[in-house]
Amino acid sequence: MDNYSQEKSTGNRLITWLKNSITARMFIIGFLSLILLIPLFMVQDLIKERSERQKSMVSEINDKWGEEVILFGPVLKLPYRIFHEKRIYDSQKELTTESVEEIKYFYFFPNHLNIKSTIDPEIKKRGIYKTAVYKSLTNISGSFSASDLKIEDVSEENILWDRARVILKTSNLKGVNDQMSIKIDQTEYPFSSKYQNQDLSSKTDFSNLYLMESEVVNLKDLKKEKSLAFNMDVSMNGSSELSFVPIGKTTKAQVLSDWETNSFIGNFLPYDEDKITSNGFNAKWKILDINRPFSQSFNEVLPDLTAYAFGVNFMIPVDEYQKSERATKYGFLVIGLTFLLFFLIQTLSKITIHPFQYLMIGLGLVMFYSLLISISEHSSFLKAYLIAGISVILLITLYSRSILKNIKFPIFIGLSLLALYSFVYVIIQLESYALLVGSIGLFLILACVMYVSRKIDWENY
Repeated sequence: MDNYSQEKSTGNRLITWLKNSITARMFIIGFLSLILLIPLFMVQDLIKERSERQKSMVSEINDKWGEEVILFGPVLKLPYRIFHEKRIYDSQKELTTESVEEIKYFYFFPNHLNIKSTIDPEIKKRGIYKTAVYKSLTNISGSFSASDLKIEDVSEENILWDRARVILKTSNLKGVNDQMSIKIDQTEYPFSSKYQNQDLSSKTDFSNLYLMESEVVNLKDLKKEKSLAFNMDVSMNGSSELSFVPIGKTTKAQVLSDWETNSFIGNFLPYDEDKITSNGFNAKWKILDINRPFSQSFNEVLPDLTAYAFGVNFMIPVDEYQKSERATKYGFLVIGLTFLLFFLIQTLSKITIHPFQYLMIGLGLVMFYSLLISISEHSSFLKAYLIAGISVILLITLYSRSILKNIKFPIFIGLSLLALYSFVYVIIQLESYALLVGSIGLFLILACVMYVSRKIDWENY
């Protein structure tokens, strides 16, 4: 009986210590904060899952309409003959030699390359998912310099002038709308597709472009002492991006569109300062051969030069999943600061708050992110943030009214949560100044906590 009374007395003292000790409450609140990381991580996984679903649907739309477009060309493909000796042993094991002919190719880039592209973009939707697609009409003109059409160490008679062709490479054959041809010296030479090994497993890797080759261009019929002017039109459907490889000795490009949200991609940026207008953009480039690290001609193999492409990316104005993911990264901060607020009120006012009530408040804060992602899929991020934020603030304010037994503390908590969620929203919208604003905000919050907590008598706990 004495042991039972002693155990009961010890239990009562432990319960009393847990109720009255600030240190015990701090450990309990910290433990609950860690526990709430589990549903918070589950929400983050949900956002990633929905984001991957969006990418899958966007990829399906783009695949049917036409993928990103990159144009590489036109390039003059000039064959030539070389001869080498081949040793042959006859049945009597006597050695003889014969001359064997082999055909190789030299690739010449234009002396001048002028590109003018007009883009007509639009939004394509499937269910709640959307992506940017476009129709493009691109005029490519310029000239090959006859003085450049020389192959070192190859005699004139071994150059097959009557078997030259023009090649054009692109990442997107599916998006071609009209039969393509190139006009050289008033003669049309249509293109046809040529098979080559492709890495079809990657939809964004342009290292293997589709090859199109023109009919034979008989350069013997042209005066090789002059430049060879060319002109061609390319009508293509595409999605997300349009890029060009600057293969001209002087490459000039102009891209026009009424799309308002875009970014310029690649190694070269437009030179015109007024490229962005209220009606879209009119971007211009001028790239010289000295600006890029490759020559105007190549022997035998035409290398992959897509790493030096430039162009335009047509961005979707808002990425709801990215913003929701950024919001969840501040979830632990919101939970911790809200718990700290209730802890200070509990400590200063001597009001008892049960750990279960802390848990309910924390789950309400986690529900904000679930509401945010689900509503933003059907509306704008701002509307979703307002609906989710107001709902959670009202929920916690009304719940704290039943806990704190008066009206001033719940109103203070509601205003504090409103300021906290507004602060997080501002940080999410900022890019360049997010770290600066976040650091200043956290400093001010820390200063307020230090100011309020100075009235707590820590020695008695």
